[in-house]
Amino acid sequence: MRLGAIFYNDFELLDVYGPLEMFGALGDEIEIVTIAERAGPVSSSAGPKTIADYGFNDAPELDLILLPGGIGTIPELANEAMLTFLKARAPKSQITMSVCTGSALLAKAGLLNGLAATSNKLFFDLARSQSDQVDWREAARWVDAGRYVTSSGVSAGTDMALAVIQRLFGSEAAQNVVNYTEYQWHQDAAADPFESLLNQGQLPG
Repeated sequence: MRLGAIFYNDFELLDVYGPLEMFGALGDEIEIVTIAERAGPVSSSAGPKTIADYGFNDAPELDLILLPGGIGTIPELANEAMLTFLKARAPKSQITMSVCTGSALLAKAGLLNGLAATSNKLFFDLARSQSDQVDWREAARWVDAGRYVTSSGVSAGTDMALAVIQRLFGSEAAQNVVNYTEYQWHQDAAADPFESLLNQGQLPG
């Protein structure tokens, strides 16, 4: 099974690397590849860069997709290359996951229409404003809508990743990952400790 992590400038580090730590702990069960609009270095919002193995034009077939959020989401909402890639690839994947404001990109691409989804609580309206055809869940750590699984902000993506691992590989595999990473898994998708912070964030500009 191959997982493609999608990168763009000013992505949130933990959005990607929290989930990738969990999936990576599966060892030979999964192959992880990194993808951006163009292959090469991509800067995170915190500064450290990630090297994208592939560009959109030569990315391999993907069973799983992981899409982070971050301040870089805002310009990507107007990036037709990103939206076109998501429209082409996400429907062919087994599961597409978004973390934080990544769900805004899925909504902008029309991929969440008719489905339940969530997003970062501080900036929830950024996602909600992209489509009124999504059942936006304000109180959710993550939402599993089948082919699309969306999480709340930053650290919530790690909990979501473990839930997806549990679905695909079983509870024992998920618990083995939890033990290996010494992680305290927040297992209740509907329990959102940050719901009270809804839309209290300040977007730049």
